Amino acid sequence: MSRQSTTEQVAQRSDRMPAVVNYEPERVELREVDVPEIDEGGALVRVEAVGICGSDVHQWHGSHSWDVNYPVTLGHEFGGVIEEIERSDEFAPGDRVVSETAAEIDETSPLSRRGLYNLDPSRKGFGYGTDGAMAQYVAVPVRCLHHIPDDLPFERAALAEPCSVAYNAVCGNADVNPGDSVLVLGPGPIGLLCVQMAALAGASTVVVQGVPADQDRLRVAEQLGATHTATDDPSDLVDDVGDGLGVDTVIDAAGVSAAFETAMEAVRPDGHITKVGWGPQPMEYSMDPVVQKAVTVQGSFSHTWSIWEKVITLLSTGQLDVEPIVDRVAPLEEWRDCFAGMHDRDYIKCVLTPNA
Repeated sequence: MSRQSTTEQVAQRSDRMPAVVNYEPERVELREVDVPEIDEGGALVRVEAVGICGSDVHQWHGSHSWDVNYPVTLGHEFGGVIEEIERSDEFAPGDRVVSETAAEIDETSPLSRRGLYNLDPSRKGFGYGTDGAMAQYVAVPVRCLHHIPDDLPFERAALAEPCSVAYNAVCGNADVNPGDSVLVLGPGPIGLLCVQMAALAGASTVVVQGVPADQDRLRVAEQLGATHTATDDPSDLVDDVGDGLGVDTVIDAAGVSAAFETAMEAVRPDGHITKVGWGPQPMEYSMDPVVQKAVTVQGSFSHTWSIWEKVITLLSTGQLDVEPIVDRVAPLEEWRDCFAGMHDRDYIKCVLTPNA
């Protein structure tokens, strides 16, 4: 295999590095691990910024609902610089990049061949299925990489991943159009990005529901395009929208199964519910209203190449502003304070800088 590398940096690089490792359920530590080797078709990326996702915090607490390949380095929202790569016509050492999350897929599966590799049942993502980017270096398949412009800071570029989740939920699966009314349940990072996507898509009314502890987040939602916010039952707000029959679209980003009942009450007949938040709890709710209202219920998971390209453009032009949701940028060694702060709602979003 023929490789290109930034020779000076490789010569200076240690064989070991610090990494935030989830090594068994409810056990996460900053540990020294080997710098990864790259396989054929791979690149070694020096991580300049990595966002902390709610899923990382869930794994820290053992409250996740997906299989984890322990031990595993956390982190799937990241950007950095290519340090070493198999010879490529598209990428070279020194290139500034972000990476998609589908670290392992079956490229011969029917879904992958249709471009829906995000839904490939054998898919394994960074941070739970394979080692992620809360480390100084991460090994990435070249097919996952996207160029980013020089003037896009890594701390913003690292959020291309959650932005792509929101884009897929709002503009892809929900297909929000100008003049639509939208209710977003849950003002977490994904919910807030869904608010901004709905506003960018031209929604005339964007209602956001949280809980009383979400007052600060709801103020951020207003900065990002929300027209109304609520900390309790949003039905009064919804009743005042349009003809009073309900909102056109509900984006359920709440992460609790009980939110689906609120979604069903708020959506208009022949409306659309997109569920993007994970909630492992039993729903204990009849699906009869789905039939009665003839509502479309759509799950939304992950993202694809074309979505990433659109999101990078939105970030680069400033049309998509992630600054209001980033409360702290910190070195890798401060991971625990950042995780705890996000868990306790002191922070909406934190970004770690492993090579600062």
